[in-house]
Amino acid sequence: MLLPLLLLVCAGAAGAAAAAPPPNARPCASPGSANAYAFCNASLSIPARARALVSLLTLDEKIAQLSNTAAGVPRLGIPPYEWWSESLHGLADNGPGVNFSSGPVRAATDFPQVILTTAAFNRSLWRAVAEAVSVEARAMHNAGQAGLTYWAPNINIFRDPRWGRGQETSGEDPAVAAAYSVEYVKGFQGEYGDGRIRLSACCKHYTAYDLEKWQGFSRYTFNAKVTAQDLEDTYQPPFKSCIQEGHASCLMCSYNQVNGVPMCARKDLLQKTRDEWGFQGYITSDCDAVGIIHDWQSYTSSDEDSVAIVLKAGMDINCGSFLVKRTKSAVEKGKVQEEDINRALFNLFSVQLRLGIFDEANGNQLFAQLGTNNICTKEHRELAAEAVRQGTVLLKNDNGFLPLKTSEVRHIAIIGPAGNDAYATGGDYTGVPCDRTTFCEGMQAYVTQTTFAAGCKDVSCNSTDGFGEAIETAKRADIVVLIAGLNLTEETEDHDRVSLLLPGKQMDLIHSIASVTKKPLVLVLLGGGPVDVSFAKQDSRIASILWLGYPGEVGGQVLPEILFGKYNPGGKLPITWYPESFTTVPMTDMNMRADASRGYPGRTYRFYTGDVVYGFGYGLSYSKYSYNILQAPKKISLSHSSAPGLISRKPAYIRRDGLDYVRTEDIASCEALQFSVRIAVSNDGDMEGSHAVLLFARSKSSLPGFPIKQLVGFERVHTAAGSATNVDITVDPCKSMSAANPEGVRVLLLGHHVLTVGDEEYDLFIEA
Repeated sequence: MLLPLLLLVCAGAAGAAAAAPPPNARPCASPGSANAYAFCNASLSIPARARALVSLLTLDEKIAQLSNTAAGVPRLGIPPYEWWSESLHGLADNGPGVNFSSGPVRAATDFPQVILTTAAFNRSLWRAVAEAVSVEARAMHNAGQAGLTYWAPNINIFRDPRWGRGQETSGEDPAVAAAYSVEYVKGFQGEYGDGRIRLSACCKHYTAYDLEKWQGFSRYTFNAKVTAQDLEDTYQPPFKSCIQEGHASCLMCSYNQVNGVPMCARKDLLQKTRDEWGFQGYITSDCDAVGIIHDWQSYTSSDEDSVAIVLKAGMDINCGSFLVKRTKSAVEKGKVQEEDINRALFNLFSVQLRLGIFDEANGNQLFAQLGTNNICTKEHRELAAEAVRQGTVLLKNDNGFLPLKTSEVRHIAIIGPAGNDAYATGGDYTGVPCDRTTFCEGMQAYVTQTTFAAGCKDVSCNSTDGFGEAIETAKRADIVVLIAGLNLTEETEDHDRVSLLLPGKQMDLIHSIASVTKKPLVLVLLGGGPVDVSFAKQDSRIASILWLGYPGEVGGQVLPEILFGKYNPGGKLPITWYPESFTTVPMTDMNMRADASRGYPGRTYRFYTGDVVYGFGYGLSYSKYSYNILQAPKKISLSHSSAPGLISRKPAYIRRDGLDYVRTEDIASCEALQFSVRIAVSNDGDMEGSHAVLLFARSKSSLPGFPIKQLVGFERVHTAAGSATNVDITVDPCKSMSAANPEGVRVLLLGHHVLTVGDEEYDLFIEA
């Protein structure tokens, strides 16, 4: 979260006096506090306590709460509070809530960037990582160095391959992003059944946010023109699941406009989360998304109008000091009523009370026992390593070149500027890692004679000055591993790419090295966004290609494990790798569906009609897997379902464009339609392995605007060499086989469908 208006100033309104309690003060911990203040009475419900606290505050005290840096209320013993902490893939000090510079905690586990962890397609792994991050966050809070409210995960759709923040997301598929969001939030917040949460997670950035800065367009002023169809089945599903299934306690509204209205002012979309999805939490703006509504977007005629429109739309807190500075004037001018502020404070205090911020901290309270010994643990480092192992994607492996044999490799060369750079593996929102291992350091544990040459001064690689040294180093080695790709100078927050090719002269370096090596080289690609490496895919001098994303602090340790076969890669790409020609498509075009009439190829594997370098879900292994669908229904009959009155309204189905379909909202019990698919996964190789099994569905009918195919389920499966493992995948037709019609209504096509896993196909018929 960069701050365009530099308004992150400590709240200076009334209540933030010098006598304010310390940040770790607990107003309800003292004897008699429950009798003195109703908000301290733990026998009351959370809503009753929150309302009681709001009723005690003056207008100035209330306004002072409307910033991420909320002021204390000394007369009530309430300390100041910092709402903004970050935990995308480990604790990060991008926001002021996490502090590594003072106190006993000076580092935290740096897990791989989200896009790489997603490639594992392993729900239990996703949740385990979130739980580990939350343990470290709560422990760091107990040390007085972090807050309890975190603004992660980023669940936007990786719509365009040039997006600088795509690395932070779980890819291009809304079903995957939805599943990841649920696991992250449940793992991070904890599930206790009584409203209490360990920490607060935040679904961001709501909604249709996926552009930083491209050809004069900026995220601060961009108007995302989104159809009702795309909004329903692409942009919204992750947020709906994050709230409905994950029960997230925070939602962040984004900078951009959606169809001409700033997102933080979109009352219809903000209220939808509460009225239809059951959201119970607080809504924060991005930083400083309220100030730009008037100053940069010119949507309102005054700052006070901006305050009024966001509060009345349902936003609760502003990241920055804009509301603290402008709300009093808005009240005095009659644009904002005190009830609008009360509503916002009720949501804010409710979350704080669920976190136990005001209550006594004793040995019996949840998580009070966590301390510095729970941070940077061996267990967390091993979990980070496992996430890298499972997420790494093998893109090419000619003639089984990998895995290497240690007995045959006496001298290995690491080429590329990232090879000995401890900071190359972190990605966006990285804090202070516990113990980084560079690729060179990790390789030396396997091959004593490991040599290094950068080849390029940096990842931008604008000069060939280092080529000579790299060539000579490569000539002497038995095996050459060339590490290329991206880093945060190429893709990051507030910075999109303009090309999908490797930066600068990296391609020239690869060609130069490939021409002198004793054996074909191994190409390792870093980065979150896809790169067009068609040249390497087709070059026989490049035997193998591995995508390692941003592997975090353990990347250097895990790479040699994979190269030498200690671990068998089995990740799958969560994004489409497009050719460079895709960059002619305007990044500002939010349409997902292809449109041949204007030469528009569509976006993501669900709708894209053009050529690919590597497709969504692609990934090889050192083993060869085959699949056989053992059990699945041949027919689903809505009218003969075991659930009485499955079709709740008439007509039972509708005909459009010559095809029959049913609206999912007209199905009385979508749960009754769910079915299980049993798949036999055979490992036909001689090496055991774990890999992602992806089940897709497509309709044999061709309805304009309907997805080419859709992911309907996935599981991570371990299979011993020469054996088979059965896996069951549950399919929810209403959720995963449906799509939106042009009016934005979910429909399920009737007729013939095909389930596919690998090369296996299975026919399924859906009738009314």
